[in-house]
Amino acid sequence: MQAVAHDYHYGFDIMDVTGLPSGTVYPALRRLEAAGLLASKWEDEEAARKEQRPARKYYKLTASGRQSLAAAVGRYRRLEGALHKKRTPSKA
Repeated sequence: MQAVAHDYHYGFDIMDVTGLPSGTVYPALRRLEAAGLLASKWEDEEAARKEQRPARKYYKLTASGRQSLAAAVGRYRRLEGALHKKRTPSKA
């Protein structure tokens, strides 16, 4: 979801930015869409034909996806802060 939120909207683009294989990315995209966190739309066939490539399926975050991503980022930041405190020696 973070990749989609940062303007990586189709599978190969998401694979590129994350370094994850297609066998990880596409099932995750399908699960996120089934959960209502992403919505998808196929691009116009003519646009793809002009660029001599297959049509792309573009993904975007839904309102629920944006909320879920914000909550996950918040949890990560709290965990990061807690771990940082644990590693930083206190000044006595």
